[in-house]
Amino acid sequence: MTDQVSIGAASPQPRSRVAMLPNAITIGRLLATPVLLFAALERLPTLFAWLLLACLVSDIADGLLARALRLHSPFGAALDSRADLLVTIIAGIGTITMQWPFVAAHAWQLALLVALFVGEVLVSLLRYRRLSSFHTYLVRASAYAQGAFLLSLFFWGYSAPLFYLMWTVYCIAELEEFAILALLREWKSDVRGLYWVLKATHR
Repeated sequence: MTDQVSIGAASPQPRSRVAMLPNAITIGRLLATPVLLFAALERLPTLFAWLLLACLVSDIADGLLARALRLHSPFGAALDSRADLLVTIIAGIGTITMQWPFVAAHAWQLALLVALFVGEVLVSLLRYRRLSSFHTYLVRASAYAQGAFLLSLFFWGYSAPLFYLMWTVYCIAELEEFAILALLREWKSDVRGLYWVLKATHR
C-alpha cells in the first residue's frame, strides 16, 4: 500500500529514478493480474498461490518504499488502489474456483464481505467519481490479514482462527471506510483513519 499522510499534507516529489520505483512495483503487480486470472480460471493452485504471494509482497514493498523515501502522491495512491482492486477480485475468483467447499461452508460471512466491498466501491465512485484510495491503518491491517489467510488456505489449508480474524478486521475496516466517505466531501488519498478525519474536521 502507498503511504498514509495527514489530511491536506503535501510532501516534495524528488525527480529521479528512485522516485518512480514504488509506482513501477505497482505497475508490475498490475501486469501480473492477467496471469493470476489465468491461474484462477484454469484451476492451477500452485501457480495461483505463488503469484498471489508475489502480488502481496509487492503491495507491501511499494508502500514501504513510498513511506521510507517520502514518495507518496495522489497518482501513486490511485494506481495502488486499482491494482489492489484487481488482485482482490481475482483472489475471490480463485477462491471460488479452487476452494469451493470453504466458500460453501462460509457463504453468509463471505457474502457480507462482498457486499461491504462492492458497496464501498460504489459509494466512492458515486461520491468522488473515483476509488477512495484512503489506505487507512485498518484497511492495511485488513489487507495483511486477507493475504495471510488466503496464503494459508492455498498452501496449508483452512484455518478457522485466521479466517475469523480476517473477517472481523475486514468488516471493521469497511465500516470505517463508509464513515470516512460520509465525512469527507472532497476526495483525499492516504487518510490514516476515522480518528484523524474527525480531528481535522473539528479544528
